[in-house]
Amino acid sequence: MNGSPDPKRRAYWLKTLHKWHWISSAVCLLAMLLFAFTGITLNHASQIEAKPRVVNQTGTLPAELMRELAAGPAHDSGKANAVLPEALRQWGEDRLSARLGQQEAEWSPQEVYLSLPRPGGDAWLRIDRDSGAFEVESTDRGWVSYLNDLHKGRHTGVAWSWFIDLFAFACLVFCITGLFILKLHAPKRPSTWPIVGLGLVVPVVLAMVFIH
Repeated sequence: MNGSPDPKRRAYWLKTLHKWHWISSAVCLLAMLLFAFTGITLNHASQIEAKPRVVNQTGTLPAELMRELAAGPAHDSGKANAVLPEALRQWGEDRLSARLGQQEAEWSPQEVYLSLPRPGGDAWLRIDRDSGAFEVESTDRGWVSYLNDLHKGRHTGVAWSWFIDLFAFACLVFCITGLFILKLHAPKRPSTWPIVGLGLVVPVVLAMVFIH
């Protein structure tokens, strides 16, 4: 026996690795482009000028909704967190064009305060429990901020969090299968491991020397 690898076995593994490599690359291609682009925008966040657009609305609740405020928690003392009553929530989404969802608001004896953070901006709703006066403020920081928040998973919800996990897994498959493909091709490509080593050494040196 000369110790050389079995050509059929090598061909099988090369074919299998290539299959998983291209499948994982197809799955994560668009997200990889998004995360690479937002990696640049996040790295230069201070140089990218953002002009937030702030919209304010004020008014008074309809009389029939005042009963919903009176029936809410923490009307006598202290504070409590609870979702808005259905009628009040529906009115807010219709009248204010805001997605209130099922997020909990902070109820105090004086007011109800609901924070509405979202990717690329935020909003809040404040309602006076005695007079029914309300104020809504919505801030939009632009599409670059929106994409940056998607990158960070900031205020994106459970579904996007799951997507990031699946995307990260696909990236791992892509990288690991690529590494094994390099290993199979390395005997005929002498520069393979020096280039791989360079890709490892450069960030380590930069981190050790230039990051304080």
